[in-house]
Amino acid sequence: MHCSSFSDFSFSLKDALYLLQRFFNSSNQIKQIHTVLFTTNALVASRWKTKLVYNTLIRSYLTTGQYKTSLALFTHMLASQVRPINLTFPSLIKAACSSFSVSCGVALHGQTLKRGVLWDPFIQTSFVRFYGEVCDLNSSRKMFDDIVDPCVVACNSWLDACGRNGEMDFAFELFQRMPVTDVVSWTTVINGFSKNGLHAKAVMLFGEMIQNQRSVITPNEATFVSVLSSCANLDRGGVHLGKQIHGYVMTREIILTTSLGTALLDMYGKAGDLEMALTIFHQICDKKVCAWNAIISALSSNGRPKKALQMFEMMKSTNVHPNGITLLAVLTACARSKLVDLGIQLFSSICSEYKIIPTSEHYGCIVDLIGRAGLLVDAVNFIRSLPFEPDASVLGALLGACKIHENAELGNKVGKQLIGLQPQHCGQYVALSTLNALDSNWSEAEQVRKAMTEAGIRKIPAYSVLS
Repeated sequence: MHCSSFSDFSFSLKDALYLLQRFFNSSNQIKQIHTVLFTTNALVASRWKTKLVYNTLIRSYLTTGQYKTSLALFTHMLASQVRPINLTFPSLIKAACSSFSVSCGVALHGQTLKRGVLWDPFIQTSFVRFYGEVCDLNSSRKMFDDIVDPCVVACNSWLDACGRNGEMDFAFELFQRMPVTDVVSWTTVINGFSKNGLHAKAVMLFGEMIQNQRSVITPNEATFVSVLSSCANLDRGGVHLGKQIHGYVMTREIILTTSLGTALLDMYGKAGDLEMALTIFHQICDKKVCAWNAIISALSSNGRPKKALQMFEMMKSTNVHPNGITLLAVLTACARSKLVDLGIQLFSSICSEYKIIPTSEHYGCIVDLIGRAGLLVDAVNFIRSLPFEPDASVLGALLGACKIHENAELGNKVGKQLIGLQPQHCGQYVALSTLNALDSNWSEAEQVRKAMTEAGIRKIPAYSVLS
């Protein structure tokens, strides 16, 4: 059966199943088959085949990213009095998860109980992942505990749920007890450590992975991306290890995808190696927005703000749409170049043209942009005009500007506000003390240090990423 359009004829459920399976990943064809099925009497022939068609349609729409249509089909299925089976639910739960619809997920949980299919380990595993992704770790744990003999996939789902919710002790405890692990298990725990700021543990576990004696497990792209992220954020030794991983990737001729290339580029950028960062950038074939963001950020953070702005113009010329992260990088570049008018103009035009809703971080960048240029009064007035109370990112930018221009009077006011917002953050105390010292206000500097000591806050030692 070969035709550019399915609307010219009617077909049986057998034909429909064949076509759905053939065009499983094709959004347009799936819609055409769907339309013909629901505008003819094809779905009244066989209850069993009708279930298969519904299940296949639900999975097809899920695969093509049309999550709400998958969920709507289930509602239509129930309205048509077609009884769902256990195979119906995993795709629906994933659709609810992908659309971050908590209410739909909870409703599906109720349906599985009502239909008596919650015993299915695929459904249980799907709910472990769903509840983990919507930040309901208690429900995720309960569902995992109800699985009689959890397989490696179920365990991996629980590992991911823990990592997403900051419970790496639980994750690592299970990981160490798992009789069988695979590359997903190792990568999930490494990624969990990395996402939760435990970069040394992520790197240590990666080392154990490639030297694992229990079984030979080869790192995949996701593994490299996770561990490179930790390398980029480690104070000591991270860059050296990152270079070793880069060498590993090159000797095995692993394709430099957007994700892997961006991770390498970000690491070299944070290490200040712009030459290598640019080399990696040019080696990435399919440059998506994340790669452009990484190179713009690397350039603007390492004394090449004008080159960063040139890259931004190149990005737009290749029809890659900026996002919120791009806007942060561009504003940082403008701030470093003291291009106040251009920065404000780009802020307005990018938000308007690309429908970006500014966050407090973006407003903090504007304060930094104005403040670095020495326009402290304008920066204060801008903060007063904001439609919300300034948070730490906005006030921190103003304090940084006060430090640059040694304005101790304004800096003391801002610094005390910041300490009120973040009483356990050592950086605010240190910045305020340094500012007073620069102004030779030794008594005020000493009082800030004393307050820091009395609060039991210790200064975190700073190390160069190049050491």
